[in-house]
Amino acid sequence: MELYIILFCISIFFLLLKPLFHRSKTLNLPPGPIGLPILGSIHSLGSHPNQSLAELAKVHGPIMTLRLGSITTIVLSSPEMAKQVLQTHAQSFSDRPIPDAIASMPNLETSLVWGPSDDNRWRKLRGICSTQLFSGQKLNSLQYLRYKKVEQLIQHIKKHCEISNTQVNIGQVVFATTLNLIFSTMFSIDIVDPEFSRAQELKDLVWKTVESAGKPNLSDYFPVLKRFDLQGVRKRARQHYDGMHQIFDDMIDKRMKARALDSTTRNGDFLDVLLDQWEENRSILNREAIKPLIQNLFIAGSETSATTTEWAMAELLRNPQVMQKAKKELLEVIGSERTVKESDIDELPYLQAVVKETLRLHPAAPLLLPYKARNDVEICSYTIPKGAHALVNIWAMNRDPKYWNQALTFAPERFIGSKIDYKGGSFEFIPFGAGRRLCLGLPLATRMVHLMLASMILSFDWKLPQGTNPEDLDMQEHFGMTLKKAVPLYAIPVMKTFD
Repeated sequence: MELYIILFCISIFFLLLKPLFHRSKTLNLPPGPIGLPILGSIHSLGSHPNQSLAELAKVHGPIMTLRLGSITTIVLSSPEMAKQVLQTHAQSFSDRPIPDAIASMPNLETSLVWGPSDDNRWRKLRGICSTQLFSGQKLNSLQYLRYKKVEQLIQHIKKHCEISNTQVNIGQVVFATTLNLIFSTMFSIDIVDPEFSRAQELKDLVWKTVESAGKPNLSDYFPVLKRFDLQGVRKRARQHYDGMHQIFDDMIDKRMKARALDSTTRNGDFLDVLLDQWEENRSILNREAIKPLIQNLFIAGSETSATTTEWAMAELLRNPQVMQKAKKELLEVIGSERTVKESDIDELPYLQAVVKETLRLHPAAPLLLPYKARNDVEICSYTIPKGAHALVNIWAMNRDPKYWNQALTFAPERFIGSKIDYKGGSFEFIPFGAGRRLCLGLPLATRMVHLMLASMILSFDWKLPQGTNPEDLDMQEHFGMTLKKAVPLYAIPVMKTFD
């Protein structure tokens, strides 16, 4: 791939040389690697940019400049520097550059993730989601759905217990659970069958969409080349989006036909909320605008929660003493006679610490989605030029020994008694981002991860497949816009027996 990039860049050398020579020489940019002619530091990113950028930050500091093709990119790798972009100068960094893979999304302007934050439509759509989907009152009213989906998960795993030493693909079953929850919340139906046989197909569709947006793409580094889509990234991404939108179109068609036959027909789900808003204010919503909004929730709600739960189970199986402490707490608070309720979570500080520690070592989004400077910005005596991209490497921050004792060790105890949370106020720990673009689905994601994880720990004893020792468990990462396990986690459930 690197050779391909180099050969291609040579062919466009004369096209790009002139703009590079005319770049301003007077800007006081943060330090950074010199990079190669034309390419800049693209070759340094590798297959795990979060790790590569963390290593570069050790040399060049917590605020550094990289030239990625013709794009000036500022990488921030400390809480202090992250705060400058996400809080102090939040207004100047409120826009996002749009990767070419994302630009292929139909009706991108209505995306909650990528839309401009000062746009009136964006604010209203975010408000609708905040009040009609993620408010405390709304989440409480839908508890029964989450309990139903988690019970289906537990019953599915119990079937594996009936066959001795049958392995469970943890990532697949928790993904199916979160996907069904999101779909039920939006459309009042499940998308994955009771046997979870469709789970891998849909998981692959979601992951391919996420992966295509996170992969290095020449069109993003050399915008003049976007029209050519030389790597085919935009074309493939559009196919994934079209696949999702076909699913959404079917759901919308069925609902609109039902409402046409009976105008009082209401399921009380999120699709009804959106269709009602469409009827009330067509300048904000229409059929085509509804689909990217649903898609954002569909991807973010399923992928990140499932990935975090899989990483948490991997760390617990890798650290049996932590698993035992989590089990003990659950038995003391809940016992063996009932299921886990969301009201229990506040009484489970060690479980909460396990989730926080998982998000510290394995943040769902290792690099926060990029920001784009609206104007020249002064940070720590350096000038960030208008149009520069800003990347916050929370993966590097979370593993920096300057901020975390024994930074590479999985130690939930570090969060016991700590006031650090993930609501964006403690910049050393911002797995869901911070500021005006703080992840909207945070309240649902945290409820779901705690509920699934607690229920699986309480309902079963778990062991690794024969021949796999905890210390040998593969914990390699697969980088995309989210960070998933490179090797899926398989574990064997055993029905718990209580004395």
